[in-house]
Amino acid sequence: MAIQESVADTVVRAPHDRAAWRGNGPATQLWVLTGRQIRAMYGDRRLALFGLLQPLIMLLLLSQVFGSMTRPAQLPHGVPYIDYLMPALLVTTGISSAQLAGIGLVKDMQNGIVARFRTLPVRLPLVLAARSLADLLRIFTELVVLLAFGTVALGFRPDGGAAGVVAALLLSTFVIWSLIWVFIALAAWLRKVEVMTSISVFFMFPLMFASSAFVPLDNLPGWLRVVAQVNPVTHAVGGARRLALGWDLGSAVPGALGAGAVVLAGAGFVAVRCFSRPPNE
Repeated sequence: MAIQESVADTVVRAPHDRAAWRGNGPATQLWVLTGRQIRAMYGDRRLALFGLLQPLIMLLLLSQVFGSMTRPAQLPHGVPYIDYLMPALLVTTGISSAQLAGIGLVKDMQNGIVARFRTLPVRLPLVLAARSLADLLRIFTELVVLLAFGTVALGFRPDGGAAGVVAALLLSTFVIWSLIWVFIALAAWLRKVEVMTSISVFFMFPLMFASSAFVPLDNLPGWLRVVAQVNPVTHAVGGARRLALGWDLGSAVPGALGAGAVVLAGAGFVAVRCFSRPPNE
């Protein structure tokens, strides 16, 4: 009789207990979701390896091709091309890698992972935050490997020293984080891998090459110089380059930080609003 009453009490209390549970706190949810993203990201070691090799190949190609074509007189006085190029690659490598955050989110939305999250007491904005942090860690690892390879193999020795290089790395990481949120916002809005890929390619190459990333602005044609001057990548690269080379910072670094903060806030707001829509809309 006592056992029957205990079972009956459990049956009566269970729905109430389930209704009262609201999940773990935001910090725990963010930690668990970010860990899940990192494990999924590095689940295939081949993809992780190629992700690390791709920036190194770009560094070798660009340093040898553009470096052989660029005369010392075209560069700032006393700056080797590898020292001029490396800070730019910190930013441009992040641009090409940031699009994978949006594509990964679309795949999660299509394979049912996000639908499962919607049935759980999970704060949906934290799903996006976890995605951004996991991809930021991936890109940060790529940039560190890129710097190490450039230093050991290609003689990257900027006048700003180690402190300047670390500052340039941190600035580039912040700018890249804002770009990650841009692609997350696009993914939450478009929800199709094919459309995401097309848009990413359409915007990525003009941002990278219509800038001061690979050659000084004075070496560009007049119309392209005008485009490069308003290109946000030019300002981000300029800030990273000034830090790495030990130049006067001027307004480049505050401008890059301010632009990154504005993009981060705007893209984050749009991403959360679009991600909150029902799956069939």
